[in-house]
Amino acid sequence: MSDASPSTLPPVTWMDGLAEFLANEHGVEAILLHPEQRKVSLATLGTVDTAALTDRLNEVLRELDAQWSAHGEPNGTLPPGRSFSLQVRHLPDDAVLIEKPSCPTAPRFWKWREFSWPEPDELEDHSREEWQALAWQAGICGVALVAGWTLEHTGVPRAFWIACYFVSILAGGWDAAKDASGKVLKGQLDIHFLMLAVAVGAMAIGAWHEGALLLFLFSLSGALEHYALHRTHREINALTKAAPKMARVVLPDGKTEDRPVASLQPGEVLQVRPDELFAVDGSVQEGETAADESNLTGESVPVGKQKGAQVYSGTLNLWGVVKVKVERRAEQSSLQKIIALIQHAQHLRAPSERFTDKFGTRYTWLVMGITATMFFIWWLGMGKPPFQNIGEEKSAFYRAMTLLVVMSPCALALSIPSAILAAIAWGARHGILFRGGAAIEKLAEVNVVAMDKTGTLTEGELRVTNVESFPPGRETEVARLAFTLDGQSNHPISRAITTHGKSLGLEPYPVTEFQRLTGAGLRGRVNGEICYVGRRELMEQGDFAQWLDKIPDTPLGYSEVWVLSPQGVGRILLQDTIRQGSKGVLERLHAEGVRTIMLTGDRRAAAEQVAKDIGLDEVRAGLKPEDKVAAIKAMTDAGEKVAMVGDGVNDAPSLAAAYVSVAMGARGSDAALEQSDVVLMQDRIEKLLTARELSLKARRVIKQNLVISLGAIALASLASILGWLPLTLGVLAHEGSTVVVCLNSLRLLLGREK
Repeated sequence: MSDASPSTLPPVTWMDGLAEFLANEHGVEAILLHPEQRKVSLATLGTVDTAALTDRLNEVLRELDAQWSAHGEPNGTLPPGRSFSLQVRHLPDDAVLIEKPSCPTAPRFWKWREFSWPEPDELEDHSREEWQALAWQAGICGVALVAGWTLEHTGVPRAFWIACYFVSILAGGWDAAKDASGKVLKGQLDIHFLMLAVAVGAMAIGAWHEGALLLFLFSLSGALEHYALHRTHREINALTKAAPKMARVVLPDGKTEDRPVASLQPGEVLQVRPDELFAVDGSVQEGETAADESNLTGESVPVGKQKGAQVYSGTLNLWGVVKVKVERRAEQSSLQKIIALIQHAQHLRAPSERFTDKFGTRYTWLVMGITATMFFIWWLGMGKPPFQNIGEEKSAFYRAMTLLVVMSPCALALSIPSAILAAIAWGARHGILFRGGAAIEKLAEVNVVAMDKTGTLTEGELRVTNVESFPPGRETEVARLAFTLDGQSNHPISRAITTHGKSLGLEPYPVTEFQRLTGAGLRGRVNGEICYVGRRELMEQGDFAQWLDKIPDTPLGYSEVWVLSPQGVGRILLQDTIRQGSKGVLERLHAEGVRTIMLTGDRRAAAEQVAKDIGLDEVRAGLKPEDKVAAIKAMTDAGEKVAMVGDGVNDAPSLAAAYVSVAMGARGSDAALEQSDVVLMQDRIEKLLTARELSLKARRVIKQNLVISLGAIALASLASILGWLPLTLGVLAHEGSTVVVCLNSLRLLLGREK
């Protein structure tokens, strides 16, 4: 499976979890995964309870999804001895087949059953049900605790208040017991085991109310944790719910029929009426309207749509009836790309999360060791009674239980992932997508921002101002040749030339042998002759070089495109507009000590004019894609942490080379989006500042959480060792810090964009 694309195949941990499900399910012989279609097919043999099987499969998928969201990736792995017995094969269309060993004839008797992956709203419902169930358990625990304490202090027979405490402990520890039971059998000890151990120990020495209080606060913090997770699910899934499910297809006879969006094919024509969502990415073939693209880009201003204009899945048709030609399948649409980025982001760990995971596992064993050691020191070394409290003298076991509570890493385990998830959710709601926790942490560390010019610092919507021919008189032919070749490309310059050609009513020539010359231009055979469109460097090829001395310099502030054919040479001049917010963004970055640099393929005169107008620190012009990569690597080797901001196909290599890569616009090129750590969904450079501010804020919250959790552990542990801290206060200190950490992380969801 090493040759599979990482963007389409599920991570290995997904396959581990589903393979474990397969190994444990009698009657299920194989699992076929279709990640892009979010489908799972099961091969069964014999009689199978389909309803029960569906419930078990959905539960597995939900659990894996919940583990990803809470901890970065699932912990589920194949049980010992089973991993080698299952076969995993990579099939066409990015499908993955996991099957049990069988004889060659067995598959003939299999019955395949297809199941849909749980939808985001189902997962959101599940997370809501989960936190509400935990809240009920915590409520029952708390009510029973209060009842037990009241009865204990009103002279009621002991059995009554013990029964109340027992109900409290049972309700508060129910979820922890379910979670810990499976792990203990595998030799894994976690925070749930520690809390249950303390509660059982408290009951053993007669400290019923303290054990019940511990589990009440523990279950309450668990409910708050899952509530925070549900809030992030809700924020993130708001975008996924915008994806339409049905579309109205125009048939050849002019009639229409409704079809599932997933079945639409490129080339089909859809009818979209006012107040309906565009089902897929496409282009307007007939009619005129405006689209509300705010759910995709966050920009509230309607965007006019005339014939030939691009429309995007999930955006809203405001007033006109239009016919739209399908250009991409539903799973390849702009909205689905963004949804995939969000879902992927939830499952990628930040560096600090990976550290605390490793630290936390060892720390749990360290806590057990220190607690056991201190028990014997208090008992044998200091002469404390081993188990029985005598008056005000607390037993060694009581002290050990207190120490175990205050040293448990509950708040520490939540300190980072809770903040990362909240930051991802806030960013998604405000048009900023982070590809995981690492991107959030790294953006705050950047000290150099490298930017492309066209489409990043400028609007990217170039317009043709002049067409020149050498010798003169062939200007229309030059424009038509450029229109012909640039019609095959989606670069901003190509779009401008194509728009200009359409405005003149030009018809493109037939093209053969079309080729994109990376970083240089386009090549094709037109009317039997090889023609070129692209950069000035093309003029240095062969006989074309003779024209350079005869051609005047390009006016300052303009971009140029050369058209080369056996009949002569032409030049097209284009002008771009500087983005309104570019200057303010650079001023803010300078104030924060961040150096700014432009890396562009445009000629130096045009690049330096833009840099002068907006205040860039440095300009490097005339660069090919490999030159941009070399520039970023040189800065990286010098110890700089570089963020690259771009939007085009030619930016993809330099985005991949940067410490942090930032793609401009949800409508940017696929290559740029695939290589980006951060996507600014609006075509506004100001969003870079918002993303950086969120990154800095998230890092501050993480540091605060670590100080709170580690500080509470250190202070409470010292007080416990010195005998100053009773179990009740230890429980309050431990669970209180956990609640504070959760609430502190939730602050990130409440922030406002500046």
